[in-house]
Amino acid sequence: MGHGDLMSQAEDVADQFLRVTKHYLPHVGRLCLVSTFLEDGLRMWLQWSEQSEYIDSSWGCGRFLANTFVLLNLLVQLGGCVLVLSRNFVQNACFALFGIITMQTVAYSILWDPKFLMRNLSLGGGLLLLLAECRGEARSVFAGVPSLGHQSSPKNLLQLGGRVLLVLMFMTLLHFDLSLFSFLQNLVGGALMVLVAVGFKTKLAALTLVAWLLCINFTFNAFWTVPSYRPMHDFLKYDFFQTMSVIGGLLLVVAMGPGGVSMDEKKKEW
Repeated sequence: MGHGDLMSQAEDVADQFLRVTKHYLPHVGRLCLVSTFLEDGLRMWLQWSEQSEYIDSSWGCGRFLANTFVLLNLLVQLGGCVLVLSRNFVQNACFALFGIITMQTVAYSILWDPKFLMRNLSLGGGLLLLLAECRGEARSVFAGVPSLGHQSSPKNLLQLGGRVLLVLMFMTLLHFDLSLFSFLQNLVGGALMVLVAVGFKTKLAALTLVAWLLCINFTFNAFWTVPSYRPMHDFLKYDFFQTMSVIGGLLLVVAMGPGGVSMDEKKKEW
């Protein structure tokens, strides 16, 4: 059996999966995408004093501003998740969650940590895909005025930006050592990242990444196996839900397709 036959069989399996799951795949993707905001909003409530003390000690802003920061994180994240999942004011909710990502990047000094910064950018990519899903093609403001073209539509540009940012998550999973397993993992993961970013065989590549990430997440980020009083519990929990959000973004890519700015779309014109 040749390479082409294997690829065709894999694409057939992916198409069959999409036909079976097309009605609820976007809902699962949304839930996975906002899971990190849900977890973080609940953590703000459960660890209110610890979060407030950290902000106060880091910035010397006083307890009032520190408590305001925690309250804002709690309300905006939980409220945004409710709006996204109920499909009400989704664009406003996405912009609010973008604001939370930006605020936390500054407040927790994530800007100077490449790993956490790339993860936050990946989370932003998932929100771009969510924005693309909830909006239709842009219409011309004036009747009879030509549009910018299919590829330049806001929806397609959002999908492109979302795909490119989403794969940054995988840069944090690469292991630079001399073992054969790490080499193969980096090679396969890197190839799948490029395929999703450029939009080639996008649905199959995204589904493969979903399966790979699920295996990695439940194997290496099993926070439930670590006692809650240990710091590692919170670190693993953070990584677990951040990864679930990226999985949600990939599921949206699978459900929507790569968009007009992609090699898959270009192939239709050839």
